[in-house]
Amino acid sequence: MGDFDNKEREEVFSKKVRAGKRTYFFDVKATRSGDYYLTLTESKKRLEDGVFVKHKIFLYKEDFEKFTEGLSETIDYIKSHQEVVEKRYEYSENAEYNVTKSENDDFSY
Repeated sequence: MGDFDNKEREEVFSKKVRAGKRTYFFDVKATRSGDYYLTLTESKKRLEDGVFVKHKIFLYKEDFEKFTEGLSETIDYIKSHQEVVEKRYEYSENAEYNVTKSENDDFSY
């Protein structure tokens, strides 16, 4: 198990979400003792040099509830103060994407 310690923790599950110029990775990893935790990674290509810049947040299971509450409250605040139009990205075979917008029909001013 010696060289396992030097590598990044074992990946258990991974979900990749492409959103325009950004890609988000939701990765479930296991600690040495077998506890799961989540890493949220934002990856975006830097225009100047084409290098992918990554920002990572570690989220541990004892914080899921508070994190989820905070995120939901914050998103609800934005939605109640401004119209939010979700973008849907549809990828074709050649990795180009088309943006389609889904309007929230019951949004009232």
